[in-house]
Amino acid sequence: MDQQAAVEALERLGLSTYEAKVFIALVSLGVGSASDVARVVDVPRSQVYGAADRLERRGLVASRQSSPIQYRAVDLEEARTQLRGRFERDLDTAFDHLERVREEVEPTEERDGVWTVEGFDTVSTRIERLVAEARSSVLLATGDPSLADERLVAALAEAADRGVAVSAVSASRDVLDRFEGSVTTAHVPDLRDWEGQGGRLLIVDGRAILLSVGGTGETSAPEEMAIWSADTAFATVLIQIIEGRLGTFVE
Repeated sequence: MDQQAAVEALERLGLSTYEAKVFIALVSLGVGSASDVARVVDVPRSQVYGAADRLERRGLVASRQSSPIQYRAVDLEEARTQLRGRFERDLDTAFDHLERVREEVEPTEERDGVWTVEGFDTVSTRIERLVAEARSSVLLATGDPSLADERLVAALAEAADRGVAVSAVSASRDVLDRFEGSVTTAHVPDLRDWEGQGGRLLIVDGRAILLSVGGTGETSAPEEMAIWSADTAFATVLIQIIEGRLGTFVE
């Protein structure tokens, strides 16, 4: 790792650019004055004093009152402990507040609305979360083998194992062959026309729906974009339309 990468990493841990550079300089020097630090890194000598003082308040630097003032970095393990502790405290503070904010929001039927997600990994993560929340039923439809990957197969198998009625329908035998055991499969030749340009359809408990377009990623991650909604009037209407189109295969 070069110095710039180390500076950027320390910045992500809460140090300013000058603080990160001064700390790195003191680690390399062992002990040094502001002038020594300024010769090692690109920080004006006048700025070294303030950065070093802030680092001392963080517990990362110690100073010796001499002429000129001498600074040294604390032991690296001690510095690691200080930074990790500060990061974890800040993380706890932030999420404690976020959890209180979430609890104060009054849930409404339409609050979540319709959401768009883009990218195969992002869509797959959303599908996994929806399936993980399923209580009674899951329906998957796709005709693209590149979209029926191991993550999807595992998510549906886990839902089926905990008693959820899971069905997979497709015009592709290659897709259906990936599901076995407690996942019910149905070959629907006519689904090919309905699938259009490919993608995935997911219906969970008759209350949540995800519909994507994309796929055909034979040699790389497939391109995919999806809309999803849960517990909304939009989801209810769209599910009714699609279930009517799929007919007996969603029963």
